Amino acid sequence: MAYTQVSSLNTVQAAYEQLAYFALRSELLFDQAADVQPTNQSMPGSSVVFTKFADLAAATSALTETSDVTPVAMSDSQVTVTLAEYGNSINTTAKLRGTSFLDVDAAAANIIGYNAGDSLDQIVRDVLAGGTNVIYGGGGSSDETSRTNIEVEDIVEANDIRKVTAALRGANVPTFNGYYMGFIHPDVSYDLRRETGNASWNAPHVNVDTAGIYNGEIGMFESVRFIETPRAKVFTDASNGTSTTGTIDVYCTHVMGRQSLAKAYSAVDGNGAFPKIVEGPVVDVLRRFNPMGWYWLGGYGRFREESLRRIESSSSIGANS
Repeated sequence: MAYTQVSSLNTVQAAYEQLAYFALRSELLFDQAADVQPTNQSMPGSSVVFTKFADLAAATSALTETSDVTPVAMSDSQVTVTLAEYGNSINTTAKLRGTSFLDVDAAAANIIGYNAGDSLDQIVRDVLAGGTNVIYGGGGSSDETSRTNIEVEDIVEANDIRKVTAALRGANVPTFNGYYMGFIHPDVSYDLRRETGNASWNAPHVNVDTAGIYNGEIGMFESVRFIETPRAKVFTDASNGTSTTGTIDVYCTHVMGRQSLAKAYSAVDGNGAFPKIVEGPVVDVLRRFNPMGWYWLGGYGRFREESLRRIESSSSIGANS
C-alpha cells in the first residue's frame, strides 16, 4: 500500500517566528553623570569653554583699625570640551527587503538606535577613566601604586569606598540628592558583596536589611548609590603584578559627585544633546539601496577632577592568567 508521507510532497515547510530578537544589551548609564552643559553659549563653535572661578583664601587675621584692607586678586580656570563627529550606518538592499520574512528596515532602526547609545556610553566611560584621582584595590597585603603592579589579590573592599567618599567630602563635592554616584562592574560587585566582617557591605544586610542579599545588588552603601554595568571600563591584560607568566585585567570603579563631567554639543541642523537618526538619500540608479544611520556632533570632558574618584582593582572572578 502506498502512503502519502512527508517526503512525498513539498507542502511541509519549516515555520519561522516573525518576532525578531536582538542581542542582550546593557543599559545606557554614564551620560547621566554629565550635569554640566552649556546654557548660555555665545555662538556655535568647534569647542565650548567653561569657566570656573576660584574662591578666595580665608581671611583669618584681625584687621588693623587704622590700616586699609589690601585687595587680593581673583582667579579662574577653564575647561574646554571639543566637539567631534560620531556616527554609524546600515545600508540594506532591495533584494533583502523583498525576500525577507521579517521587516528588515524595522530591525535596522532598532539596531542603529541602540548602537548610538552604546557608542556614546563608551565614549563617556573612556573620558571618566582618564581622571587623575585614583586609588588601588586594598584587598591585598600591600598598597599598590600603579595599574601595572596590581596583583590578583588586589580586589575592591569596603574600606576603598570609604576612602573615596571621604576624599569627596573633604573636597566639598556636592552629591546627587544625598548620594554620590558609583559605577561598578559586576565582577567587582561580586568581590565587594562577598567580603565579610563587621565593617563590610555584607554585615548590615545579613543582620538587618536582607533585601540586598536576596536581590544580589549593592544599592546604597557608604553614601554611594551604586549602578552595576558590564560596560564599566576594563583595562585588559593591564598588569603583570609580580608574575612573569600571566596577566591581570584591571577594573575601574567610578565614584563621583556633581560637576564631575561636562557635555557640549551642536544645536545646529537638527543636532542636540543626543544622537539623531538619519535616513540617508537613495542615490543609486535603480533605488535599491536604503541607508539608515545615526549622527552626533558633541563631546565630553572632565569638569572638576576633585569631583571624580576612581578605584582600580582586579577581580577574583576576572580574567587573570
